[in-house]
Amino acid sequence: QVQLVESGGGLVQPGGSLRLSCAASGTLFRLYAVGWYRQAPGQQRELVATITGGHSTNYADSVKGRFTISRDNAKNTVTLQMNSLKPEDTAVYYCTLHMPTTIWGQGTQVTVSS
Repeated sequence: QVQLVESGGGLVQPGGSLRLSCAASGTLFRLYAVGWYRQAPGQQRELVATITGGHSTNYADSVKGRFTISRDNAKNTVTLQMNSLKPEDTAVYYCTLHMPTTIWGQGTQVTVSS
């Protein structure tokens, strides 16, 4: 019923910026929280940022002050703006929609390297 399509990943130098987008298909998008996760090979999956249907946000300490999550319910999209990127931000980033069943996007690779 619901699919998430992610875009915006790529290669960026330390200190640079990327904007990840997540587009949802389906109904009742505005009612549910969205989370961005990331995972690097051999690393524990980390919850990076969340935004509720009421637009309340939370961030992992590792990205606080550098990343911003937002949503546009009219367009069924969620954005993760990533600034001041560091090599340790390198990971596959996943968008999740927290319906009673959690829906995952396909993931998009972010690589921060000189």
